[in-house]
Amino acid sequence: MIRIFALTTLIPLLLMSCTMNTREILLDGEWLFQVDSGDVGVRERWYADGTERTAWTRHQLPGFWDRYNDLAAYDGAGWYAKKFEFRDTASAYSIVFAGVDDNADVWLNGEPVGTHVGYSDLFTFEVSKFLKPGINELVVRVFDMSGPGGIYKPVTILPTADVEKMLHSPYADKDARTSAEWVHDAVIYEVYLRSFSPEGTFKGLEDRLSELKSLGVTVVWLMPIHPVGELNRKGTLGSPYSISDYYGINPEFGTLDDFRSLVAATHRQGMKIIVDLVANHTSWDSKLLLEHPEFFTKNEEGAIVAPNADWTDVADLNYDSHELRKYMIRMMRYWVEDVGIDGYRCDVAELVPTDFWDTARGELDKIKPVMMLAEGTLPEHHVKAFDLTYAWNTYDVLSHIIDGETHADVFNGLLRSEANQYPRNALRLRFNTNHDKNAWDAPAVEKFTPAGAKATAVLAFTLPGVPLIYNGEEVGNPKRLSLFEKVDIDWSTGEEFRTLYTALTEMRSAHPALRRGSYIPLENSGGPKILTFARQSGNDAVLIAVNFSREQRPASVELTSELGNAWRQVNGAVGFRQEGKTLSFDLPAFGHLILARKN
Repeated sequence: MIRIFALTTLIPLLLMSCTMNTREILLDGEWLFQVDSGDVGVRERWYADGTERTAWTRHQLPGFWDRYNDLAAYDGAGWYAKKFEFRDTASAYSIVFAGVDDNADVWLNGEPVGTHVGYSDLFTFEVSKFLKPGINELVVRVFDMSGPGGIYKPVTILPTADVEKMLHSPYADKDARTSAEWVHDAVIYEVYLRSFSPEGTFKGLEDRLSELKSLGVTVVWLMPIHPVGELNRKGTLGSPYSISDYYGINPEFGTLDDFRSLVAATHRQGMKIIVDLVANHTSWDSKLLLEHPEFFTKNEEGAIVAPNADWTDVADLNYDSHELRKYMIRMMRYWVEDVGIDGYRCDVAELVPTDFWDTARGELDKIKPVMMLAEGTLPEHHVKAFDLTYAWNTYDVLSHIIDGETHADVFNGLLRSEANQYPRNALRLRFNTNHDKNAWDAPAVEKFTPAGAKATAVLAFTLPGVPLIYNGEEVGNPKRLSLFEKVDIDWSTGEEFRTLYTALTEMRSAHPALRRGSYIPLENSGGPKILTFARQSGNDAVLIAVNFSREQRPASVELTSELGNAWRQVNGAVGFRQEGKTLSFDLPAFGHLILARKN
């Protein structure tokens, strides 16, 4: 959900909330906010100078996105505005947004500054030509795709010469934690048990593990396996993320013995298995809430609260409680040590204190090497606790590239930003859909078209990081898999998708460059919808070209001496021509070409 806030028109109060150092203006403090449920703000010019804002509500920013409990739950557009004083007109200045959920349009003094696409990433615009001496007004329209959202990290105006220093986080000078080899090499397959098989059970998955092995999957991720709460549940079956017993098994799926059998069978296939851990909240009728209400967050009246206004089916856990932390770590150890799972995908991991995750990971490492995947984007998570974080940034720009709103080389900038923000060798999870995006946004074949779903899958498997397949993508599933109901996948169709995914996993396994190699951006002559880049690790190099256009596009790239001149085709429906250091090819609509260097 989007939120945009505005500052009060009381100038003295506004200015007090700004840093008066003219070399840096920190826009923390009070902003004004207005929901735009009809998405009429742009048409009605809510960004313009002199816009009447007396009906807008006041809020303190930044505030973490789950803490805006005083705002109505909504998805779509919302507007923020703030006034500030500026005096130094002799220098070049930029504005830096540390984090917005999801997309943002920015105006300064009624003039359009720029548009950013992508959840959570730090972004910046040069604003010197828009600033004026005296009072200025900043207006931001945030468009949120699903769930709560808004401006949830600081906004700063500072000299452009200082931006690069600000973009470089202290974590970028650290090394990411050392992960097991199988984590680096992983192809993760996310299973929603209700939809994966007609039975919707552990046994239904166990019977088809050989298919996943043949597909090239190395890590099976199960969405929550625990009993679902009944109180305040959503839909018929309730959300699997509303857990009533961390030690229990959802009877929909089978028994604990059934799950142990699945874990053992997965290991016999040479694959690992991780499960969803929902550590931020429980159902309202959870065993934990009934036995330990002191573990939960309470309001001023002493009543237990939800994490935010939209998540009405769950109660918020309070990690100020040392006893809660001990309980959760014991539980995490149980599933790894006693049942044999290989790690966790941690739901909304950034809503749980990092020091808890650090401690928990240390305890799990005493048992065996595990995978810890954070649904979040915090660079600090890579230092001790997590092997992987979500790369929402690369997902969020895909439709904008296909629709012509953003140039395909935006990925080069996103990866540069990652290098400036994340510890060295941090692993990011790449995907073109997942359970949230399938259910709340659209299946990949609907959002990108079937051909576009294939092109975006190619990207997820070739960018630096670890790729994810959500169940059903390997047959081009067109259905939204509701988190509250049982929706079956038709496994009898889409053989061309299975062929593509199998080829991608085989290619990733065969080429160290795709698992561990550096990223080398390559300019091309094909226009804004063609992305070309190379991956290189030692003697292994792979060159990738992807067409995000709905039309055929010719393109060429110039090879660097580092990459060499001799290449062979390993994937893609089109051939290539080479003259000296120039590679040329004609990419069909949403087509791709993948070449490997001859050694």
